[in-house]
Amino acid sequence: MQGFAKEIVPLSDTFYEQSTLELAKALLGCILVNKSNEGIAAGYIVETEAYIGPSDRAAHSYNNKRSARTEVMYHRSGHAYTYLMHTHCLFNVVSGGEGNPEAVLIRALEPLFGIELMKDRRGIDDLTKLTNGPGKLTKSLGITMVDYGHQLMKPPLFIAKGFSPESISVGKRIGIDNSGEARDYPWRFWVTKNKYVSRHQKSEFVFETEK
Repeated sequence: MQGFAKEIVPLSDTFYEQSTLELAKALLGCILVNKSNEGIAAGYIVETEAYIGPSDRAAHSYNNKRSARTEVMYHRSGHAYTYLMHTHCLFNVVSGGEGNPEAVLIRALEPLFGIELMKDRRGIDDLTKLTNGPGKLTKSLGITMVDYGHQLMKPPLFIAKGFSPESISVGKRIGIDNSGEARDYPWRFWVTKNKYVSRHQKSEFVFETEK
C-alpha cells in the first residue's frame, strides 16, 4: 500500500514481557496493523484497559477460569486474545507471562493507514467515529475471531512502534458495573485530549511521560 512505511515492523517479544499495567500504558502510541487481501489498515493505539486475572473480577480469567475462550491467556505474552461481545469482536493483547492469565483490551485507535478501506468496512465517513471503540476498531481493521491466538510479533496482524504520548490520563474502566470492587480500579489509560478516544470521562489523574 502506498504510503505504508517499510520501517513499520513488529515489536519484539520482549516488549510484551513488562507487567500488564505497564504494558497497557506502553501500548499507547503504538501502531496496530492488519494486512488482508483487501489491503492494509492501521492506527495509533490511543486507549487501553488492563485486566489482571485471576484476582480481577472484571477479567474473563477471574478465579483462574480456564476454558476454550480463555485458553490463550495462559500462554506467553504477545498473543492476540479475541472474543465476541454482543456480536462485536474485541481485540486484546495477552500479558502477564505464561500461566498468568492477564490481558490488555485495545479500546480505541487514531486512524493512520487504509482510511478509505476503514470507511468502506464501517459504512461511514466520519473519521472520528471509525475506530473510537473496541468493536469499531476491529471492524475497521478487519480483525476477527480467526485472529485468536495469533502471535503479534509477525504479520499479518502486529503491533509496531509509533509515537510517545506527552501525557497519559488514567481512570476507571468502562462497561464493567457488575464486577464488584473491580469496577473502581483505575486501569483505563488514554492519550490525554486525543479526540479518537472512545469515551472521555473524568480521569483519576494525568501524568507526564518521560521524554
